[in-house]
Order: sequence, then structure tokens, then C-alpha cells
Amino acid sequence: MKKETLEKVFEYASKPVQGTMSRKLRKDVKIQVNEGEVYEGATLFLGEEFVRVTCAKDGAALNTYYDWERIASVRTIGPVE
Repeated sequence: MKKETLEKVFEYASKPVQGTMSRKLRKDVKIQVNEGEVYEGATLFLGEEFVRVTCAKDGAALNTYYDWERIASVRTIGPVE
């Protein structure tokens, strides 16, 4: 999948964080990268060479980095309207 397409998926699932280059997942929207962990309430950074997903778990901040070229799929999960 092309980087440009993946960027559009991440942008659809999130909104910009004012004053930063990061994006926050929209309310009630979760994402899953490469059939891995499902992220909810996470902050995304769409870098030139990588994607960083930051979330809190068990009182700790977790940063997970994905190489654009190694992302095979992104799943968005949201409520049925």
C-alpha cells in the first residue's frame, strides 16, 4: 500500500493536535496496524520515514514506531451509525 494512501487513513481516523505536528484519534475511533494491537485514545505522529503511536497503558506512556514501508494494513474501528 502506498504511503499517501496510509496517510489518508490515519488522517481520517484522527484530528490535529493544536500547536503540534501530532494527531489524536477521534472519539470512539480505534486503529489497528498490521493486525497487531488495537489502539484507542492514542496520539499519532506521521513522520517522513515512520509512524509513531503513543498511548498510555498501566500508568506508562508507550511509543510504538512503524516503518511506512512495512505497514501492510491499517484497520479503523468505530461505532455503527
